[in-house]
Amino acid sequence: MKAAWYERNGPAKEVMVVGERPTPEAGAGEVRLRLHTSGVNPSDVKSRMARPLGAPYIIPHSDGAGVIDQVGAGVPATRMGERVWTWNAQWQRPHGTAAEYVVLPAAQAVYLPDNTSFEAGACMGIPALTALQAMRLAGDVKGKQVLVTGASSSVGHYLTQMLSQAGATVIGTVGNEAKAAHAKAAGASHTLFYKNGQTVNEVKALTQGQGVDAVIDMDFSTTAGWLAQGILKHHGQLVCYGSNPPPDISVAFRAMLFGSFNLKFFLVYDLLSADRLACLTGLNAMLTADSLQHSLLPSFTLDQVAQAHETVEAGQSIGNVVLQLAS
Repeated sequence: MKAAWYERNGPAKEVMVVGERPTPEAGAGEVRLRLHTSGVNPSDVKSRMARPLGAPYIIPHSDGAGVIDQVGAGVPATRMGERVWTWNAQWQRPHGTAAEYVVLPAAQAVYLPDNTSFEAGACMGIPALTALQAMRLAGDVKGKQVLVTGASSSVGHYLTQMLSQAGATVIGTVGNEAKAAHAKAAGASHTLFYKNGQTVNEVKALTQGQGVDAVIDMDFSTTAGWLAQGILKHHGQLVCYGSNPPPDISVAFRAMLFGSFNLKFFLVYDLLSADRLACLTGLNAMLTADSLQHSLLPSFTLDQVAQAHETVEAGQSIGNVVLQLAS
């Protein structure tokens, strides 16, 4: 099979290789996917740059979509030909979706509704699942004011839609006018330009000085400092799924204690089984109902995998980065 891989950490153009690798075979409890698309996410870029390989080579990317073309022992033959999307394909294993085929445990190949494209399917595993779990952890958001940091990002775009559809008033931080328009089209009521350093003051102005009911956060290194400045309402909560460096971040204990704040952190790769099932069920219901907008950049080919990684790394484009593997 044709695949992309790297054998050492480093810049994409220096370490990514495209060539032939053995086509995998499905074992017991597994399915093989003929992949149509592969999603490229920031975590894939970070892994390629710095995470120890743990294997002679890594075929990257956890997200993808395609058709089951082989089933292992114990998997119903009726799954043959099923359209599916994947999650955790390259989590703690060396072979991800940047290839024509991938073999996975059957549970990690999720039915893809007929009305959802393979390109959109390649955005479900990390962006959409992260968004849905973040909203679930925030609790009942109907009638609540929620600050979404990075509202135009891959996760933020899905999250803004889900929150607004659930009845929340979404305040989103963005980097420029184009990203503000993108967030508003997804349902954000207000957009704030975080680069001006006035986010806390602007949030307080929008909330009559009380702060928001919840913050759903992609960069705790910045947001941690806002907790002592009135960003959150009393008994408010912060749900966090990521951060920029540094890895060790100080928090204002007294402000959190007297604000009775609730901090929740999660890693989308490591959800509890019950949470994972609830997210998979909820997300596929949204797909079936065609209630989500999917923001996609023009697809890259497998031969352009280094360029795709560089696009994600630059962080300037609006939309999900996807490799096209088959028509």
